[in-house]
Amino acid sequence: MRPVRSRIRRHFGLTAKQVAVRSQRPWYFRALLAALCAALGFASAYWMLRDTENLGEKLKQVTLENKELETKLVGAQRELQVELATNNNLAKELASVQDENLKIKEDLFFYKNMVGGKRSK
Repeated sequence: MRPVRSRIRRHFGLTAKQVAVRSQRPWYFRALLAALCAALGFASAYWMLRDTENLGEKLKQVTLENKELETKLVGAQRELQVELATNNNLAKELASVQDENLKIKEDLFFYKNMVGGKRSK
């Protein structure tokens, strides 16, 4: 009988292991929590799907704006090329005109010296 008594004391006496007691929630609270989580999941999925449709529309608008800006860019680049070509041509013409002006001044100086030399003799 003694071994039975020691077993009982071990489980129910002062030296027994301490156990934490937790109360379980009723099944309907768990069901309510599961339904709430499912509703939250469906709501977030709907929100993401709706936002995706708006993104498609925004993507179309941005694509159209991008094409318009590309055409403007091409036009501006062509204008720049024309201006650069014009500036290069003008620079070449200016250089040639300055060379001609220099030659004419040299000729003028030469002729003035010739005429001036005859007058002094």
